[in-house]
Amino acid sequence: MGLPDEAKALPPPGIINRNSVWLGVIGWCSAMLQNALNRRPPMKSGVHRQALLASIGWFIGYHVTKHENYTYARLDRDMNEYVRLHPENFSDKEKKTFAEIVEPFHPIR
Repeated sequence: MGLPDEAKALPPPGIINRNSVWLGVIGWCSAMLQNALNRRPPMKSGVHRQALLASIGWFIGYHVTKHENYTYARLDRDMNEYVRLHPENFSDKEKKTFAEIVEPFHPIR
């Protein structure tokens, strides 16, 4: 399920992004949950497993962000191409001032 070659032209996402943080925290919490279910001290035992699952979650989150960026870039490209090919559907509307939009105010007393 790798990305196509045109995705390589996009800039890489930042190392710290929301998907990486969320999936890293989920990986770490799953290791702590496994410790708790096995009646071990959740924070102190299996620290190597906690680090491993957090890094796996971070890695998956990074690649999910890459795929997300590619998908949105492809959609933006297709939308801009459609607008460029069909300018009659996207004509500029006349600009109104704020006074033309707002109705006159008549207080009721």
